[in-house]
Amino acid sequence: MRAMILEEAGKPLRLADVPAPAPGPDEALIRIHACAVCRTDLHIMDGELTEPKLPLIPGHQIVGTVIAKGPLVARFRIGARVGVSWLGSTCNACRYCRSGRENLCARARFTGYQTDGGFAEYTVAHENFCFPIPSGYPDLQAAPLLCAGLIGYRSLVMAGDAESLGIYGFGAAAHIVTQVARYQERRVYAFVRPGDAEAERFALEMGAVWAGPSGTPPPEELDAAIIFAPAGELVPAALRAVAKGGVVVCGGIHMSDIPAFPYEILWGERVVRSVANLTRRDGDEFLALAPKIPVRTEVVPYPLHLANEALDDLRNGRLRGVAVLAIEQ
Repeated sequence: MRAMILEEAGKPLRLADVPAPAPGPDEALIRIHACAVCRTDLHIMDGELTEPKLPLIPGHQIVGTVIAKGPLVARFRIGARVGVSWLGSTCNACRYCRSGRENLCARARFTGYQTDGGFAEYTVAHENFCFPIPSGYPDLQAAPLLCAGLIGYRSLVMAGDAESLGIYGFGAAAHIVTQVARYQERRVYAFVRPGDAEAERFALEMGAVWAGPSGTPPPEELDAAIIFAPAGELVPAALRAVAKGGVVVCGGIHMSDIPAFPYEILWGERVVRSVANLTRRDGDEFLALAPKIPVRTEVVPYPLHLANEALDDLRNGRLRGVAVLAIEQ
């Protein structure tokens, strides 16, 4: 099969012909139709996430068709359309797994990081960590639901019942979670890079009631804020924007260092918390909710061999929505 391979942190991906994987007893072999590109892929390529297997096929927002399966696979038939996300497996035995917090499992393995992912024509995945894809979504539009959607949804849940919600960094996850928040009758305030008028327009089109530069005070105090941009300096800015009792949710897997800030902007029972990975429950809940809204994903398709171009466009803020690799076979 064709695949884009990461051989060394800091280097571009290389297009290669490699053997297609064979499914294990509890795995499905999936012909990939689409794989969305995530900022986490950039963190892996840049060495900011330090434990990838190498060489590695990145990608963890996979939509495809089951074409073969191991003898223990019972959840999906041949021909089923499934999605594969970041959480690839857990131990199912530790205190985190037993208490519904499998996202914190120390023995978890992650797709496109510790196992090969979706920048390829085929992949294998454990049947219990695959999701049925809602029927109303074409492959390209479904792919962003599997990380941008799931992490956005988990971040929104962590924000509690906030009526006024700030979102810092208006990209893949933000454009999905804004639609969910508006469906729940929340007011969304979008913070974008200074001078990025296109991002402001995009946020307003997605349902934000206001959009402006990061660091600008919003028109009202916020009940909560979600930070998707990997910029630690946004944490003090968000704390200044939220009211007493408000929560600031850091939704990324990697963030630059948070600068020192005065205690007074944390005081008043404000909370700063992170979101770590996701659970299968998040996937089940969000993929059931998305068609009811319905969530609309804005995608920019790229062929597999232009994965480096897609990643570069993401890095430099040239995307309106989500880059998705369309895998032709």
